[in-house]
Amino acid sequence: MNSAASFLTDDHFLALFEPQGIVVAGASTHPGKFGFVALHNILASGYEGELFPLNRDGGEVLGRKAFTDIEDVPGGAADLVFVCTPASTNVALLRAAAAKGIKAAFIASAGYGEAGPEGQLAQAELVEVAAELGMLVVGPNGQGVVSTPAKMCAQIVAPYPPRGRIAVVSQSGNFVSSFQNYAIASGIGISRAVSCGNAAQVGVVDFLEFFANDPQTDVALAYVEGVGDGRSFYQRLRAVCERMPVVLVKGGVTPGGARAAASHTGSLATDDRVFDGMCRQAGAIRAETIEEAYEAAATFATQPLPQGPRVVIVSTAGGWGVVTADAIGRTNLELLPLPEDLRAELDRMLPPRWSRNNPIDLAGGETKDTIPEVLATAARHPQVDAVIFLGMGIQGNVAKMEREGPFYPDYGLDRIVAYHERQERRYTSTAAELADGLGKPILTATELAVTSPDNAAVRGVAESGKYCYPSSNRAVIALEHLWYYARWRARRGL
Repeated sequence: MNSAASFLTDDHFLALFEPQGIVVAGASTHPGKFGFVALHNILASGYEGELFPLNRDGGEVLGRKAFTDIEDVPGGAADLVFVCTPASTNVALLRAAAAKGIKAAFIASAGYGEAGPEGQLAQAELVEVAAELGMLVVGPNGQGVVSTPAKMCAQIVAPYPPRGRIAVVSQSGNFVSSFQNYAIASGIGISRAVSCGNAAQVGVVDFLEFFANDPQTDVALAYVEGVGDGRSFYQRLRAVCERMPVVLVKGGVTPGGARAAASHTGSLATDDRVFDGMCRQAGAIRAETIEEAYEAAATFATQPLPQGPRVVIVSTAGGWGVVTADAIGRTNLELLPLPEDLRAELDRMLPPRWSRNNPIDLAGGETKDTIPEVLATAARHPQVDAVIFLGMGIQGNVAKMEREGPFYPDYGLDRIVAYHERQERRYTSTAAELADGLGKPILTATELAVTSPDNAAVRGVAESGKYCYPSSNRAVIALEHLWYYARWRARRGL
C-alpha cells in the first residue's frame, strides 16, 4: 500500500464493496456515456441501497431524480462515490464527498498517470487529497467494482456474474469483464471484482489483503502489469498466500508487452524471471493465460487440496486416458501404478477386456451402475490422491440427438432420453459427492463443456457446484496448481 494510504482499514474497503448508498457523479441521460452505463448497471444488478445520480443539469436519469450539487445529498446516506466526471473537477468532488461522510471513491475518469507528465501531477494530487480526507480512492482510469453479496455492479463494462467465492482484482478493467464472462459460462461465481486502473493510491496487493480477510471469498484471482516496490509486494503477497490461494496472471512479460503496459496503465513492467521466482517463493499460482488463471481459481474454489501427487484416470474410452496420461507425465503429478487390491476389486466389476491398469479404461463394459461404482472404488483407495474423470456426455449426446430428431417422443424415445440424461447427472453428482466427502479432488473433463454446454453431463457438473474442464489437458494443469499450493503449504507447516 502507498505509505500515504496507511490509514486505510477494512471499513474503507467495505464502503467500496458493501456501500449503504452510492453517488454516481456524472450520471448522464446519454446511453453512450459512462455515467449512464454505471447507473444503469447498478440498477440492473438489483442493488438495494440508496442511489444518488449527480450531474450539472438535474432532471431524471433512468427514472431517478438527479442532484445538481452533492451538497443536496443527505449526510451519511452514501459511503461510495462512483466518479465519471472530468479529471479537472475531481479534487473538488472528493472534498465535497468526504464532507458528506463518503469513505470510498471509484474513479473511472481517465487523463491521469497514463496521460503523460501533466496527468501524473494530477494523479499525485489526487493521492495527496485522498490522504488528507482519509478516503479510499480506487483508480483512476478504472472500469468499476462488483460485489455480488451486495447485489452491486458499479462498472462501465458488462456483465454481472453469478455469486460465488472467487475475488478478482485487475490492473485491466477488460480482464475483470473476461473473468466475469467465464463465471457466467461455467457457473463458478464471483464474490468481489475490481479494476484498480492506474492504482494511484491502492493496488493489487492491497485488495488481496482485503480478500484474505473477506468471509465471502475463498480464492483470489489477479491480473498485474507492473509492481512498484517488489520486496514489499513479495512480503505482503506471501502473507496472503499463507491464508488463501492466489492466482496471478502477468502482462508485459515481453518487450512489446512491456511497452503496451506502460501506455495502458502507466505501469513499469518487472523482469519476468524475477517476478516468476517471487511468485514461487510467495506461494502464488502463476498462470500463463487468462483461461488457465480462471480455471485454476475455479478449481481452488470448488475442489479440496490433494494430499499427494498420485492420480488415477477413470475413462469410458481408451484414447482419452492415453493423452491424459501423457499430460500428467509432463507435470509434477504422478500416474499411480494400479495397486493390486484395487485391480482385484475392479476385476469384479468390469469385463475381462478392461485395461487392468491406470488409466482405468472401462472399454465400453458399463452397466447402469458401473461408472459410479468404479469411480467410488478408485477414489476411496488410500493410495489415490486425485481422480480425473473422462468420457462423460456420451449418453447426453445420444439423448440430445434423439430429443431433437423427427421421431421424439414416440417409440419409447421419451423414456430412453430421460434415462440417458438422468444417468449423466448421476455420474457427475457422484463425482462431486465423492470429492466433498473424501476430501480428494475429482475433476471432470469433456470438450462438450465448449461444444455443447447444454449437454446433460455438462449441466450436471455445474449443478453439482464443480467446474467442467474443456479438455483433460486443462484439468491436469489445474490439478497441478492444486498440488503445488498444497505442497507449498505443507512445507511451511500450514
